[in-house]
Amino acid sequence: MTTAAELLAGFAAPAPEARPMMRWWWFGPDVERTDIVRQLKAVADAGLGGVEVAYVYPLSTVEHPFGSAEFLNDLRFAADTAASLGLRFDLTLGSGWSFGGPHITAETASRRLIWDVREIGGNALRIGIEPRWPGEELVAVYLGEGSLQEPPISFERLEAGDGAVLVDAGRSPRLVAIAWSAPTGQQVKRAAVGAEGPVLDHYSKTAVLDHLRAVAEPLVEAVGAERIGSVFCDSLEAYDADWTSNLPGEFRARHSRDPLDELWKLRFDAVGADLFRAEFYETLSDLFEENFLGVIREWSAQRGVPFRVQNYGVPLTRLSAYASVDIIEGEGWGWGGVTQTRWAASAAHRLGRDIVSAETWTWVHSPSLRATPLDLKGEAHEHFLLGVNHLIGHGWPASPARSGVNLGRLFYASGALDDRNAWWPAMPALAAYLTRLCWLLRQGRPVADVMLYLPSADAYDVLGLAQGGSLDLWRTARAIIGDAIPAAIRDAGFDFDLIDDRMLETLDPATVASTGPVVLPHVERLPESVHGWLRAVCASGGTVIEVRSEAATSPTDDSSWRVITDEELAGALRATGNPDLRVEPASSDIGFVHRRVGDVDVYFVANAGAETRRFSVAPRASGSHWQLWDPQTGRVTEEGDAGAVPLELAPYEAAVLVLGDGAASVGSAPEAGTVTAGEHPLGDGARPWTVAFPGEDASPVALPHEWSVDRPYFAGTATYEHVFDATELWGDEPPARVELDFGEAEPVRAGDAAERGMRGASFRAMVQPPIREIAVVTLNGVECGTLYAPPYRLDVTDSLRPGDNVLRITAGNATAAALAAPNAARSLEADVAASHEQYGVRFRMQDVEHAADGLRSGLLAVPTLRWEASR
Repeated sequence: MTTAAELLAGFAAPAPEARPMMRWWWFGPDVERTDIVRQLKAVADAGLGGVEVAYVYPLSTVEHPFGSAEFLNDLRFAADTAASLGLRFDLTLGSGWSFGGPHITAETASRRLIWDVREIGGNALRIGIEPRWPGEELVAVYLGEGSLQEPPISFERLEAGDGAVLVDAGRSPRLVAIAWSAPTGQQVKRAAVGAEGPVLDHYSKTAVLDHLRAVAEPLVEAVGAERIGSVFCDSLEAYDADWTSNLPGEFRARHSRDPLDELWKLRFDAVGADLFRAEFYETLSDLFEENFLGVIREWSAQRGVPFRVQNYGVPLTRLSAYASVDIIEGEGWGWGGVTQTRWAASAAHRLGRDIVSAETWTWVHSPSLRATPLDLKGEAHEHFLLGVNHLIGHGWPASPARSGVNLGRLFYASGALDDRNAWWPAMPALAAYLTRLCWLLRQGRPVADVMLYLPSADAYDVLGLAQGGSLDLWRTARAIIGDAIPAAIRDAGFDFDLIDDRMLETLDPATVASTGPVVLPHVERLPESVHGWLRAVCASGGTVIEVRSEAATSPTDDSSWRVITDEELAGALRATGNPDLRVEPASSDIGFVHRRVGDVDVYFVANAGAETRRFSVAPRASGSHWQLWDPQTGRVTEEGDAGAVPLELAPYEAAVLVLGDGAASVGSAPEAGTVTAGEHPLGDGARPWTVAFPGEDASPVALPHEWSVDRPYFAGTATYEHVFDATELWGDEPPARVELDFGEAEPVRAGDAAERGMRGASFRAMVQPPIREIAVVTLNGVECGTLYAPPYRLDVTDSLRPGDNVLRITAGNATAAALAAPNAARSLEADVAASHEQYGVRFRMQDVEHAADGLRSGLLAVPTLRWEASR
């Protein structure tokens, strides 16, 4: 795609590969084939692109355990059904997370270091060395002069033999530090029946190959590699895993010395401790990349299937390790910060990968069944602003059809994003919207001027359990960087990518110098090789900006290497060149991403806040002509000559700005220069509104109408109807354009009932809409559209007729209303209790008690007709 016209054609009818997918949770993992067919048809009918199968804990008695022939046959049946419906079918290579199971032994289970530190006096001692738990192994014993309050600055290694260590008499006080290796003990989280067992050692090639043989191979053989879109590894959550049995030998091979002589430096500070820690953790990262990512990628490549991974967390992994996977995936919203999604998108951009996938809606509007299409749209925008262009929804609980008070099966957390939701009629429109944007954001190459350096050396110095920290390099580096630096980059009108030491070595300093500055965030330890590379950037005409918490004590005159404070960063960035997109007036709610496609520049601009914003944008990209494209319809809405572009975006609304030297589609934009000629609220007059609930006759109703007052536990749709006389409103001459306006979404204020129930990174749109939650609008029997997000306005011009017009509005609420009903809650509690009684506590439902917090249903405003006439 190289011209605006070609792009617009693809935008209007995007390729199906860009459709969002859903994670499909199989509980138990028993599923009925009738339910498989019904649910996959619902996935296809909603405009979704496929499913990623995940096998999790049981919610009923399991007849066909994980790995059984019956289970594998059901998996093949599901894949065949998906293929017949044109759906992509992805497989997770293990139950629950992280990978593991009954095939993992004490020798192949994840391991950790445990430190036993005691203060002793000057007397000689014999210390018995006996394992306390099965699988524990002695690694090394150290002795140093000092105390717990004043630790030693050096240690000597003591030899152990015959189950004991001998400590000679010496000066008092002294510390004995004993390092043990032990299984972490972690079991597979949320495991299906038959998949229980220890988490594997991700640093061990033997453990990984055992898992592939026992679990992955049967899954892929059962389904058939040709039916699989990708094989998947979910979150790396092998907590505390900082050891593997062959680590000493691997360290010696890389660094030509015995790490056991210095292992105490993980626990105690000393000269050279920072260097040793970096080498130690780099060795762990190497082993993970080689023995887990590399082994699985080679295995999947032999079968012709791409390997998709969320490469962050524990085991300790680097950003650059994404080079060892096929499809890069992130997780987490928050477009202004250093999220896991930003980590993934940065790797994809710098590695030249076209697709950046994201686990989306992970904690959306907790609890289950509270999420709305507006929530989904708002969080999806956050991912787009982070560089994502493929969405994997989290997720779709495989469940029998709803019956009576039983709502069916729900995942313990997150949304239940399936056709049980009363708002589901809006899903095809939302899916089409997201597909257009995913497709468009795959075209060309990303533009991200600023490179934000990951302070890995500083992170290694505080990383690890021995220092009271975590083993998550992303999390530790993010804490060092803070929130102010990425916010300043975005506020200055630039986008950025993260870069680590190994990825940096692959980049040409001259090329980097020509694209934008390199920002060093609170860096204390800079490897000499990195320092040399940065100097080469400066020598090539580039800029390095070093950010410190306080002003530099010795300012430098070198304009190519500036040392500034956090508060000075935005100004310093603007001084390096024109912002990619200048927003006036500035707002922290307005974000953008930029793609360069041939000679065309595409900007996705989104309002990530809860208030309408009116502003203009001045793009750096040149072009004699600009257009605004509507992701909802795929059409051009406005166009003009080069210059500042005025925008008005409602809460959680987005637009696409396209710049080039010619119009994408002549005549595709509406005529400019219309003026409001009149308006009429549809709540007064002699003709009343009526409302009809399923199975009931229509009855008069006054708007605004909130049915949750009288029907607090009703989840479904209700149809409102009103008749108005068009001739009475504007006479015999029809207006040029007529719009139905439901009113504004009001921001949720701190302390409002709708704010309660937030959990962790749960996303929700912080507004009170006039429609709860969707409205399907029909005028004179013609469907005009479905509203689910601001602005709540709809063009009804083409459906009008002289005289009486019949307006029908079918509203759908959140199915959490039914979840809040006492009988439904008891049914859910009984299912959970039965699972716990039979199979143990593998999960706990979260936030169900908040199902009704701030919940409203119906039409909460009086719709207004507004009409325009041409000047």
